[in-house]
Amino acid sequence: MNKDRLTDKQKTAEPEFATRLIHFGSELCKQTGAASIPIYQASTFHHFDIHNPPEFDYSRSGNPTRQVLEEYIAALEGGCRGFAFSSGMAAISAAFFMLSAGDHVICTEDVYGGTYRLLTTILNRMNIETTFVDMTDLDQVKAALRPNTKAVYIETPSNPTLKITDIPAVATWAKSHGLLTMVDNTFMTPYHQKPVELGVDIVLHSATKFLGGHSDVLGGLAVVANEQLGTELKQIQNGLGNVLGVQDSWLLIRGMKTLQARMEASERGAIRLANWLAGRADVEKVYYPGLPNHPGRDIHEKQSRGYGAVVSFDVGSGDKAKRLLSRVRIPIVAVSLGAVESILSYPAMMSHAAMPREVRLERGITDGLVRYSVGLEAVEDIITDLEQALDTD
Repeated sequence: MNKDRLTDKQKTAEPEFATRLIHFGSELCKQTGAASIPIYQASTFHHFDIHNPPEFDYSRSGNPTRQVLEEYIAALEGGCRGFAFSSGMAAISAAFFMLSAGDHVICTEDVYGGTYRLLTTILNRMNIETTFVDMTDLDQVKAALRPNTKAVYIETPSNPTLKITDIPAVATWAKSHGLLTMVDNTFMTPYHQKPVELGVDIVLHSATKFLGGHSDVLGGLAVVANEQLGTELKQIQNGLGNVLGVQDSWLLIRGMKTLQARMEASERGAIRLANWLAGRADVEKVYYPGLPNHPGRDIHEKQSRGYGAVVSFDVGSGDKAKRLLSRVRIPIVAVSLGAVESILSYPAMMSHAAMPREVRLERGITDGLVRYSVGLEAVEDIITDLEQALDTD
């Protein structure tokens, strides 16, 4: 297109997400113009003038490679500042460390098992209390409010039953009571869902998953909505020292550039897979926001631009689930999700093993439930593989 023919609106419009993934503002080395940000493998930095300290002095407090990643995720989420941590749980833990002894948290009931473990076995010993509620019901969220409530923690879609929480509704209510809001955005990523734009204070990611995308990096990211929260979280990050290393920071930067292409391809496969599973008599229940009968689908479509690449389904019993896990050939059977290769997980013994069985069952995380993270393989091969694994001899 001739540049002179661009309309004023086109000239001033923000670039599309795919463009911003590549051109996010810090993608080039400012010193050399290198298209790949250098890995600053340094723990400390020389002070050329003791009276004028450099921007970076010690890599726990700040490193040029990690800073590019932090600016990258903040730009994608539409937040004020970003922070990179050594794992997703390190990012979540740092966010909860903004609370104090005596505070109370309202949390999604079917939350990721690692978050449940943190709240029930570590933070409880620090006198931080948690009430787990079904956040698909705003009245239950409101009923959980206490005089000492300080935060609301949301996971939507939840892991692994993919329940949908109305983010703007909860955030608006929380703000009216002066509560801090946090959202785990791992499943949707900023490509599909922008919690900051929906009124949330802190967005969290296990960057190990879709953001990294290649099962080769462990990392966590956090984005805050305002400078005050940024100052507080920076103090916690620096004080705890649970920062992401520079090699992993570089791997995440590289992986995130292909996020949209990977998410779109995996989601196409997930939609096909979910519909195929929904038509099988030997599958008792399928959980996927893209299915017409998925509870909360209308809400999800208002706050997200897609359905994601994770499909959970219940085969009826633990024995059937274990047989399925032993017979599949395409997905790796493993903890984690969001990679180029499909990953089949068994929440009862993997992601939610820390949750007592009776608690799991109350939340719909049965012994027959498996979670399939659809990768980039041909979906026809994925379905053929699952068909032979599900079929009885």
